[in-house]
Amino acid sequence: MRFAGTLLAAAGLALASADAAGAASPKAAVHAWRQAHEKEILSDFVALLAMPNVATNVADVERNAAYISGLLQKRGFKAQLLTAEPGTPPSVLAELKTPGATRTVVFYAHYDGQPIGQKGWISTPFEPSMRTALPEARSIDWKAAQTLNPDWRLFARSAGDDKGSIQALISAFDALKASGVKPSVNIKLLYEGEEEQGSPHFAALVAKNLELVRGDLLIMGDGPMHQSGKQQINFGNRGITGFRATVYGPLKPLHDGHYGSWAPSPTVMIAALVMSLRDDEGRILIPGVYDDVAPISAADRAALAALPDVETGLKTALGLGRNIGPPRLADGYMAPTLNVRAIHAGDDGPNAANAIPTEANASFDFRLAPGETPRHVRDLTEAWLSHEGWFIVRAAPDLATRLAHPKIVRIDWDEGASIATESPMAGPAAKAVEASISRTVGYPVLKLPFMGASSGMAEIVNQLKAPMVGVSIANYDDNQHAQNENLRLGNLWDGIEVYAGLLADLTW
Repeated sequence: MRFAGTLLAAAGLALASADAAGAASPKAAVHAWRQAHEKEILSDFVALLAMPNVATNVADVERNAAYISGLLQKRGFKAQLLTAEPGTPPSVLAELKTPGATRTVVFYAHYDGQPIGQKGWISTPFEPSMRTALPEARSIDWKAAQTLNPDWRLFARSAGDDKGSIQALISAFDALKASGVKPSVNIKLLYEGEEEQGSPHFAALVAKNLELVRGDLLIMGDGPMHQSGKQQINFGNRGITGFRATVYGPLKPLHDGHYGSWAPSPTVMIAALVMSLRDDEGRILIPGVYDDVAPISAADRAALAALPDVETGLKTALGLGRNIGPPRLADGYMAPTLNVRAIHAGDDGPNAANAIPTEANASFDFRLAPGETPRHVRDLTEAWLSHEGWFIVRAAPDLATRLAHPKIVRIDWDEGASIATESPMAGPAAKAVEASISRTVGYPVLKLPFMGASSGMAEIVNQLKAPMVGVSIANYDDNQHAQNENLRLGNLWDGIEVYAGLLADLTW
């Protein structure tokens, strides 16, 4: 989707707020530079995407960090790698001071990625492929093309989540430098290497290097744009905690004809456990889980009400005959959700057997609303499972335990967890970001109180004692976290202009 319209001089004057009167958007110069260097930008982006970066492979993450650090050093940034402790994934910290600037902006993104084992990839995840949009996904030789269609998409892991933001900022900096436009702020870049693991060490890393990281504003460059295709900003995100539940049947597989009416089936048991935690309408059934949710403010309600309607079009695009929860998508972000990530039991396809399996498991994640904590949600979950007759263990049960308890569940909580965060929408820094982006895109930017996604930013914001504004550039249908992740070229081009504005047209 493309940004609506182009920025005419008269529109720019109308959109400029009083807080940023006299500011000059670098859009025109950056736009011209980008058009003349599109293939160079893409070649650089392809090289970045071709580097394997699955978050759990620390060696690959370290190679990405060194590569990105080198890119920034070539551009004059003072760059270094930070770790919370030896053996943990590094973050890249880069700094560039602007003579005369009085504000320091910390730009955050993450360069690690989700696993790539999902079925259905139409191209190798770390061999970036230019294609038309799904479902056609026709391969395109972009290097031989005379012009690049902004609706083409680059398919690769982390194209949209989240290396696209890194490439957009680097290219924006190149465009400003080539055009002789000086940044209006001191710049710090903080690129994380374990976000897709739940950022288990990131808060400690920031605490250890707080003075190095400190700034007046944190811009979080993660997540997709609004489903309407319009640029939006957000002021936080939900928290997260997750777990894996394993239930146990017989010690060995049993013929389901001989034993199907006598031996408990772990497949049925895991299905019952899932439905005891949430219903088909998305309502979490765990008592007390909604009690800590902070009330929705009048400002948040007003921001949500101002968002354009996208739900009808989304149902068509996604092939959905109904939705669960509130009628409007973003309204659901204000409450917790419980997602069933996966359910596994037995075999299917050519390996299917008429047998009762020995165990079954399901994987869950909670998205937490402001006011909730991972610890309390974990306690409530386990208390409810115990109430439902489950005996909770932390390792595979021995025979004595199996014989003593009719329903056993092993609970393994994810290592990473975080609380939700929300910064004020009306602060001077937030207004400056809103004004800058509105001048760039040519229309009033949409405002979302906080996104439905999660990150470990709450502890970072609390440590920095600085406001946070989320600036997303990826297309909403970028398939982040799934097979065939992609970034629409037009979103990258527009993102370069947005980031150029945030570098050179941001004052408060």
